[in-house]
Amino acid sequence: MAVEMTPEVMKPVVTIAPATTNGGVESDYVNMKNINRLEICCMLTQAVGHATVLTLKQATDVGGTGVKVMTYPSKIWANENIATDVNARQTDAKNHTVAADITNKLVTFVIEPQELDVNNDFTCVKVSVSDSSQATNFVAILIHAYMKFQGETPPSVIVD
Repeated sequence: MAVEMTPEVMKPVVTIAPATTNGGVESDYVNMKNINRLEICCMLTQAVGHATVLTLKQATDVGGTGVKVMTYPSKIWANENIATDVNARQTDAKNHTVAADITNKLVTFVIEPQELDVNNDFTCVKVSVSDSSQATNFVAILIHAYMKFQGETPPSVIVD
């Protein structure tokens, strides 16, 4: 029997609607207090080749209090050309740099709550996207939040 992946169980949330990476961009924070596992799917359109860096950051609230780079490395998969469906497992890390070529890409981070600095009450995570200095390069980020408690309307993950 297949596991049902409805929004009651795996809540999808857009944390960056398609936006240019010119000047850099920050995703919304996701509060992991009601999440068992978080998948962050970063979709990039590189119209001009750029080694864009995606960095995971953590904070104690969705307002960004105490923001710092993640405490522990996270699992990463990267597809450097989405014309294929090859998602290659990368070395666990706190960030990922895409190849500086002209293509559409997908980078997926998988985060468990214990990878945050839980001893100091860090419960929120976001992605910081580096400045490409290219108005024609774009990023969009969709997260899949695997909720601790299921319901027809799961609690918000972008508010405290």
